[in-house]
This record gives sequence, C-alpha cells and structure tokens, in this order.
Amino acid sequence: MTENSKVTASHRQRMAIVYVRQSTLLQLERNKESTARQYDLVQRAMALGWSRAAVSIVDEDQGHSGSTAAGRSGFADLAAQVGLGQVGIVLALEVSRLARNNADWYRLLDLAGMTDTLVADADGVYHPSRFDDRLVLGMKGTMAEAELHILRARLDGGVRNKAARGELRRGLPVGLIWGEADGEILFHPDEAVTGVIAAVFDRFAACGSARAVWLWLREQGLKWPLQPTGYVNGTEIVWVEPTYHAVHTTLTHPAYAGAYVYGRTRFERRLGEDGQVRSHRRVLPRDQWQVLIEDHHEGFITWDTYLANQDKIASNTRPRRHEPGTGAVREGCALLQTLAVCGICGRKLAVFYQGPTKATPGYYCTGSGQLVDGRGTRHLQVGGQAIDTAVADVFLAALTPAALRACLTAADELEAGHDMALAQYRREVERARYDATRAERRYRAVDPDNRLVARGLEADWEKALTAQAAAESELARRERRRPVALTAPERAAVLAVADDLHTVWTARTTTDKDRKHLLRTLLEDVTLTVHRDAPDPHATVLMRWKGGASSEFTVPIRRPQPKIRTDEDTVDLIRRLAVHYPDAQIAGILNRQGRRTARGLSYTASRVQTTRFHWGIPCHRKNTKPQEGELVTVAKAATELRLAPSTLHRWLNDGFIAGEQDTPGAPWRIRLNDELRALFVDTAPDGWLAMLEATLAHGVSRQTLLQRVKRGDLKAVHVRTGRRKGLRIEPPTPQNGLF
Repeated sequence: MTENSKVTASHRQRMAIVYVRQSTLLQLERNKESTARQYDLVQRAMALGWSRAAVSIVDEDQGHSGSTAAGRSGFADLAAQVGLGQVGIVLALEVSRLARNNADWYRLLDLAGMTDTLVADADGVYHPSRFDDRLVLGMKGTMAEAELHILRARLDGGVRNKAARGELRRGLPVGLIWGEADGEILFHPDEAVTGVIAAVFDRFAACGSARAVWLWLREQGLKWPLQPTGYVNGTEIVWVEPTYHAVHTTLTHPAYAGAYVYGRTRFERRLGEDGQVRSHRRVLPRDQWQVLIEDHHEGFITWDTYLANQDKIASNTRPRRHEPGTGAVREGCALLQTLAVCGICGRKLAVFYQGPTKATPGYYCTGSGQLVDGRGTRHLQVGGQAIDTAVADVFLAALTPAALRACLTAADELEAGHDMALAQYRREVERARYDATRAERRYRAVDPDNRLVARGLEADWEKALTAQAAAESELARRERRRPVALTAPERAAVLAVADDLHTVWTARTTTDKDRKHLLRTLLEDVTLTVHRDAPDPHATVLMRWKGGASSEFTVPIRRPQPKIRTDEDTVDLIRRLAVHYPDAQIAGILNRQGRRTARGLSYTASRVQTTRFHWGIPCHRKNTKPQEGELVTVAKAATELRLAPSTLHRWLNDGFIAGEQDTPGAPWRIRLNDELRALFVDTAPDGWLAMLEATLAHGVSRQTLLQRVKRGDLKAVHVRTGRRKGLRIEPPTPQNGLF
C-alpha cells in the first residue's frame, strides 16, 4: 500500500503538524543540517496534499530531551490536538523526535488510532489503527528508548571509569586548578588566593565555627577570591566581599583535603505540587559517594583534619534533639548551654533567662511534665547561677595543672591570627603593584598619537595606582595596629597569671563564649537532678569528663516560695467600695471586718492602692458639686419610689445605686434626688429590652451586661408596674455597613 493511498480526504481536511526538536542547545547550535531537514518536512506535507496554510510547525521543545514529557509544552499541545481530532497527520524526521520513552509514545499512538490520525517519518506514512503499521511504530519506539539507554550507559560508563582513576576533569573550587598531566591538581599560582584559603582553615581550627570565620574575615576587611569564568580550566580571579556560603563551602569541600571525589549528589524525581515531574539534587552521605580517592593531590589540610572539621560543623549547625554536646556555642551567660542533661529523663536541658535585665540563667527540661490546676508544669526547672559557679570551680580545680600550657597557646594564637591577616594584606599590596606596573607598560607601549587608545590606558593606569596606594595605606595601618610580641618580663607576668587561672576565668576580657568553648574541650555533659522536697533542697551535679572520669557534688538551692493571692471576695468588696470611698476609708472598713492581705497583714491605704492597681480597679473620685437631695433610709426611699426595700438592697449590693453606711452592719442611707428617681419608671422607653432580650441583642452574658450598666457604659431603668416588672436596658446602636 502506497503512502498516498493511506491519506484520504478526511485527513486533508484537518491540519498537518511538523514536530521539530533537538535534544540539547549544543545540538541545536552545531547540528544545523539536522534542524534544516526537520523543517523541510513542510514540503513533504504539501506533497501529500496539504496546503501550506494547513501545515503547522511545533518547535517549542528545542533543547529538551525526549526521554520525558515533563517540560515539553509543544509535545503536550500536539497530543491535545490529536486527542481532539484536529490533526490529520503528524510528521517527524524520526519517531525518536516525538518521544524516547514508551509511555509517552504509546499514549500518542492510542490517541492517533482513536482519532484516525496518521504518523509519518522519513521511512513512510503509518496508520496507528492498523495492526501492521502499529507493530512497526511500536518497534521503532522501543528501539528509540533502547538507543537512549545504550548511549547513556556507554557515556556514563566512560565517565565513571575515568572518575575511578581520578582523571575526570570536573569543576574545582577556587584555590585549586588542573595541571597538564592526567588527574593532576595543583594549587592556584596566585599566593593571595591560596593565602586566604589557608587562613580560613587556620582560623577554623582556632574558633571552631564557620560563622566565626566569616565574621573574622569581615572584621579584618579581607576580600574573597571568586572564579566567575573558566571554572574547569580558567585561573581568572575576581575579589569580592566574603559570604557565609563561600566560607562554609570551603570548609566542607573534600578537594581542599587532597581527596578526589565523584558522585557526592544524586538527581531524584518527584511529583511537584502542580502535578509535574520535577528533578532535584540530593546531597549524599560520605559512605554513598561513588568515588573517593584520599591523598590524590596536595591539600590545604589532611584528611583526618577534614573529618574532624565535618564533625564539628555538623554539631554546630544541626544539633540533634535532646542530645547533649550538640549545637553551636552562643553568647549567653548560661555556662552549661548544650552540656546540661536532665537527670530524670536524660534529655538535653534548654536555657532560659530571668530577672529585670534577663541576665540570670536557668535550665529546664523540654520533656513531658504534668498538669496542675489545668496548667502544664515541667518536671525539672532550676536556676543556673549557683550551679554554673560550682561547675566552674570544679573545672578550674581540675584544669590548674594545664594552666601554663593554656596561656602560652592563647598568646601564640593571638599573634598567629594577626600574622595571617598581615600576610594576606602584603599579598594584596604585591598584586596591586603588579597591576599598576602592567598598566604602565601597556600605556607606554601604545602609540602616543593614538589618543583614543591612550586615554583609556591612561585611565586604567591611574585606577591601578589608586588601588596600589589604598592597599599600601591599609597595610601600613594594619602593621601599626599589630600587637607587639611579648618580651621576657611580659612572658614572666603571663606565667604568673597562669598560676591563678581563676583570675583569668573571671577577667572582664574573657567572654562567656570563651568559657563555654573551654568547658566543651574537656566535658562530655553535666547531669542535673533537682531534689526540692528534701529537708535541705539541693541539686545533684554529675560532671562526665572526656575519657570516662566523672565528678559528683551537690549544690544547695532555694525552696520554692508559695504563691500568694488576695481572696476573690475581698477583691470584689474593694471594687464595690471604691465607687463610694477613698483608699483610707476602705482600709478601715476591711480591717473592721477582720480581713487581711495575702501575706496576713492588716490593710492600709497604700496596700489598698496596690491591690487596686493590680486588679485594675479605678480609684474613688470625689464629687465637687454640692449633693442634691435628702439623705433617707432604705425603707423611706422604697416608699417614695414605690418599690420593695429588697429591690433597693439588691441594687445597693450590685453597685447600681450609691448609698452611705457609717459602719458595716449599720443601716444604709440613700440620697433621694432627681437622678435616682429617673431610674425607676412606670413605663420603659420605646425599644428598651428586658434582660434576656438584651443579652441576645448585645451578644454578651448577663454578668457582662450588668458590669457595663454599673460602669455607665449602658443605660438602664427599673420598671415598677405592669406584668413585666424589672430591669430594662437600652438596645445596641445600629451600625451602618459598608454596602
């Protein structure tokens, strides 16, 4: 059967799609003939009977591999149009252009078979719904996928074999370059580059923190070498400000330890939130690296030093939960931070600070406690000031024999730190002088009449001279600030101080961070067990030293003080009395009733004031206006207002109306005036609500509603006649909405 016999009028009524794809951008740039052949398929579609307007080219997938449909928008649109029956024929140079995996390939064939769509390549035209054609297309798709697998296996095998010998040239970190021999790795020829890298490792050995090294670089004003181009073979360097990421990468890269590694990461696929399959790179642990050749080349540090540095960085940046000795040392004054362990459950204790300035340390366990009065309590929480002092005394007593060596080491590290910075600045001056000399040679070599070039070279020379002057000035300033080496008398004084290490420990120049670092060099952990219920409350401290030895002692602690609280009925009485009486008079009333403060003391005006401030009770305000109305008894006021005396007594107790009483137990007297009479009416104002209706309208409880009436936030009257006698409260004010 010929090609034209498979193409019918029904096919020509629909569009023809030419699919164009190259797997990589490099192929797109170099294999131009293959790209041209794919675009020429338009002519073949026209030869099969389609007009030029009916032929569409899909080339959105240029530079994408056909191993997956993820990221290939052109293939997805093509499959959608085929499924909608809008395509009569799909043309590609080979079937591998459409898909190199059977899942995508057979999905397209199924859609084409159901919608009567033809598939054409350089060998012929196929109808996927016919058995013979589908068999051929299936074999071609399988061969395309197998071809991709074979190519990848060959390339990957060659790469792995070369990497196993340590000869595969991959990107090296700054400070290292490839030599001419196979697998040869050398130091960067620029001493300024290797000097700053060596300074990073030396400084980390002294401080033990990547962040501290980064801060030291910034404090010293040192620049960081960056290799922007020629990552594999280039040596061009640009000097930039140091970053934490650059320092951390330098400390964790095994190439600086003289090791050749391959396969430190692995690409993995997972389904994204948008439903697309995405690849991500996962960093593998050291035991899963594909190639690791130790002592492959000369490094800045040894492999053992590298392993020790990784353990230190891991304990700083990724502290393990509830495990002591993990986590970076912080600046707080809690001496046992990261070392304290709960003696009950074995968890690592957390740190808290209390006091007016939050400078008094304490320790607590994050484990499960118990519920007391509906609130959670911790099974261990103790102040840390006395415990820190006791641990420091025991530590210094054990450290006294090594005090001499510690002082000498400290002095040597101080001088070495300044010498490293000065050496790097001297290299900067040398590099600046070379740049200035080179700029001068270039300027003098140019033809003086060629002013267009000469002006540019002159500006470069001037810029290089300015940079040289700045570098020399900075070096001179640093040399003036360098500490003078210790003389013989000064060393004798240092040795004398070493005999009293306690003086050095408590010196103002010794920071809390230094003390913690010193503790962690010799201690594994410190276990705390608190005994508060013992006759003599104390904390048992168990110090475990590195090497297996231990020291145990006790530290007395304070017994917890009971919580004090004023009786609620006394607070409620003060709240009612404050409406009518000053603090001194309230104190007299409370004392006559036999009430006492939370500490068992009698009340005074100042103690009443303190209670009011704590509970937010407003003070009594005297009425400067002359009081109107006659002062009458409750019985007479009830007769005048046509109420029952019990109603007035209830209003007096609730604080709705004011009354006077000479002493507790004496008859109440009420000042009968127009304001009081206005509170008792025969008919409620229109719209005012009874208690139940008011709670629903205001959306609050009955108690809250009564409190608002007492404060004067809401108006209320008492209806004394009718079937629904009682309190009436004003309704809420309607609020206009936005719409």
